[in-house]
Amino acid sequence: MSLARVGQTGWVPYATALDGVRIGYQLSGEGQPLILLAGQSNNHTWWDPVRADFSSAYQTITLDWRGTGISDKPDEVYTTPGFAEDVVAVLDELGLPTAHVYGTSMGGRVAQWIAINHPDRVSKLILGCTSPGPAHGYERSSEIRRALADPVQGGRVLVDLMYTPQWVAANPPPYPVLGDRDMPPYAKGLHLVASNKHEAWDRLPDIIAPTLILHGSEDIFSPVANTKVLAERIPDSRVEIIQGARHAYFHECRAVASPLVLSFLGSS
Repeated sequence: MSLARVGQTGWVPYATALDGVRIGYQLSGEGQPLILLAGQSNNHTWWDPVRADFSSAYQTITLDWRGTGISDKPDEVYTTPGFAEDVVAVLDELGLPTAHVYGTSMGGRVAQWIAINHPDRVSKLILGCTSPGPAHGYERSSEIRRALADPVQGGRVLVDLMYTPQWVAANPPPYPVLGDRDMPPYAKGLHLVASNKHEAWDRLPDIIAPTLILHGSEDIFSPVANTKVLAERIPDSRVEIIQGARHAYFHECRAVASPLVLSFLGSS
């Protein structure tokens, strides 16, 4: 295990990517490895509310994307295929030939590239609230993009896209899916460009891992219509729509979503 000194947090485990960038990662639980991939401009804390659902049966692995958390933050071009290579570097560091891969939002875009470019490394694939890219997928509206860019109301809009008002009323903040607050502004921009330029349409039929596609029925941040597009392109795939859920379906509707994932992973 490689260790690095990071600020006042002490020694932390990291993997070294192909270009020398250090990628911090976290382990919890025992069993078959399950790597959990967070959304754009977020670090591993994205998974904090639900990680225990999986680490009771699997060795869960999270990581901080380059540009976030304890990972290095180079000011250079980021891409979803490049993020996928960072994930493979973590698997290599841990000596894991294969793992289940569960990616949500931008993490689902990255997960597609892991399964495409490293088919031998992925046992089963779960794609949550994600899309194949803008050329053939369904993107959020220009109105939503403008609202998110508004420095006054953008934070409130993001909460509304993630969770239903009823759930927010019963569950006060902080919410772990609203971005890494310590992320440098330049890195946020690099993440946005990487996610926006994702385009895996032509290669999706190359995915050979059994695939579960999850989405909230009320998700307009990454429209639910993307499930049909992904399922039509990925050969061995099936779709589960979680009724009433928005983008953070895995958190608000964990009582439904986590059992669906565990059942899929446990099936033959």
